[in-house]
Formats: sequence, structure tokens, C-alpha cells
Amino acid sequence: MESDPFTEFLTKVAAAIIDPLITLIALAAFVVFVWGVVDYVRGAGDAEKRKAGQQHMIWGIIGLAVLFGARAIVQILIATLNQTLGG
Repeated sequence: MESDPFTEFLTKVAAAIIDPLITLIALAAFVVFVWGVVDYVRGAGDAEKRKAGQQHMIWGIIGLAVLFGARAIVQILIATLNQTLGG
């Protein structure tokens, strides 16, 4: 059975653009998280610096969760279209 051109297009777009973009943004979110950990440890004696570090860690975790969710949604979309369109 021949694959649907639309499904092939979506698969190629996901592989060439979306996946690397999500990976790059996930790396940035991880860096923010690590930056928060470093700020938290460095500011052990200062409540304000600890709070700033906690905020960075929270935003890093939220960013990672959103990005992993986005990657899952893209994979579900591709799988659904493959099944629906007979790919």
C-alpha cells in the first residue's frame, strides 16, 4: 500500500524541524533548571537568592514538562494520521 503524501510531509517536517527545535528548547529549559540549582546552592545564606534559584528551577521543570508534552502530542498526531490515512 502506498503511503499518503500528506503523512510523509508531516513525518519529514517533524523529523527535520520540530524534533530538533523541541530538543534545543528542552536543552535551554534544562540549563535554566541547572542555573536555578547553582543559584540556590550559592545563595544558601541569602533567602532572596534561594528564592530566585527556586523560581529558576520551577520554570525549568515547567518548560521541560511542556516540551515533553509537545513532543508526545506531535508523535500522537503522526501516529493517528498514519492510521487514519492508511500509512
